[in-house]
Amino acid sequence: MGAETTDLADRTDQPVGAADRAREQRGWYFYDFACSVYSTSVLTVFLGPYLTALAKSAADSDGFVHPLGIAVRAGSLFAYAVSASVILAVVLMPIVGAAADRGGRKKPLLAAAAYTGATATAGMFFLDGHRYLLGAALLIVANASLSVSMVLYNAYLPQIAGPEERDRVSSRGWAFGYTSGAGVLVLNLVLYAGHDRFGVSESTAVRICLASAGIWWGAFTLVPLKRLRDRRVAPAPAAAGKVGAGWRQLIATLRDMRARPLTLAFLLAYLIYNDGVQTVISQASVYGSEELGLDQDTLIVAVLLVQVLAVGGALGMGRLARTYGAKRTILGSLAVWTVILAAGFFLPAHEPALFFVLAGAIGTVLGGSQALSRSLFSHLVPSGKEAEYFSAYEMSDRGLSWLGPLVFGLAYQLTGSYRDAIISLVVFFAAGFVLLARVPVRAAVAAAGNPVPARI
Repeated sequence: MGAETTDLADRTDQPVGAADRAREQRGWYFYDFACSVYSTSVLTVFLGPYLTALAKSAADSDGFVHPLGIAVRAGSLFAYAVSASVILAVVLMPIVGAAADRGGRKKPLLAAAAYTGATATAGMFFLDGHRYLLGAALLIVANASLSVSMVLYNAYLPQIAGPEERDRVSSRGWAFGYTSGAGVLVLNLVLYAGHDRFGVSESTAVRICLASAGIWWGAFTLVPLKRLRDRRVAPAPAAAGKVGAGWRQLIATLRDMRARPLTLAFLLAYLIYNDGVQTVISQASVYGSEELGLDQDTLIVAVLLVQVLAVGGALGMGRLARTYGAKRTILGSLAVWTVILAAGFFLPAHEPALFFVLAGAIGTVLGGSQALSRSLFSHLVPSGKEAEYFSAYEMSDRGLSWLGPLVFGLAYQLTGSYRDAIISLVVFFAAGFVLLARVPVRAAVAAAGNPVPARI
């Protein structure tokens, strides 16, 4: 009886009052607050250079390590591990999504994904010596767990916020994430820069920063798990809960998109250029440390600069979109991304001031290019199919985001030059620009059955 009472407390189809709804929304914000520290401190700043250093210390005389008997240039290991984590996530996401849809109990699955990722991240404290294989394995588990958890986290938004308040609630969650990412990164900088004063080695300071992100992730996940409630769902058909149901739904949605080829064309353009964006962010610290010879303090300050400017950049690009339209503004941002890569290719080593300028440019276009892409896609979705189209948007996005790190890793594998690896990413922005420029967005909005805005 006790278990049944607990279940009913967490699962409800009763109307939710304004106070309860606000409480759930505040709880929802805190998952972004919890997991964004991993994205900022671990994936963007510390793990790439540290894992690369571990691999190089274990490499043979030619600079190769041999995981599972495969010759891999040590400098490519991090990029390959990121690609592998995305592939694993894409396999898991539809399975987990089908299970959540079948039972209406997203919260236990969110807890499982979050604490798997948090545990793997905390385990990075034990990365020392030649344990590059352990580091790659923990990265794959943590990164895949984060992706799975974000699918479940995002699925709560339509349940806790009505259409008229969804933009506000979503934006606040985003702001919570940037706040925690920047705040913890400042603490990381204090520890790393002053590791001698704290009586720890530089390596130990990095491992503490890595592990603390996992502890933070796990600790603050308790807030959404306490406040979010699962809703009862209508009984699903027997086939809906099977392992392949999630993939079948995704395939059915993509087939439906074939009747709206302009929507599909925009989605393809977005997937390509966004893969370039994600790869630049994940590989920038490796490029800065290995090719430009910048120390960890410089990289941390640069990422803090990106975090701060991304908020203002998104707001500024939003204003530009109101004047010039979202499509033109996105195209302009892709041109800026191409210039950033070209500047990065020619950037001289040991010049932190110039690297900060580059980081400022990234921050200026980062948030806006992604936010405007999402809002533009929302105009291309037929009424009544928002959930399934955005599910395909997210699944397809994550499904292709392994390609950029793979290209980066292969370019370094073949040339031994991070400059060649970073410039290879221009193809994603150039191809995305051409494909997006060819999409007649006003016709695409009309074809989706939606009113065409004055500026689009």
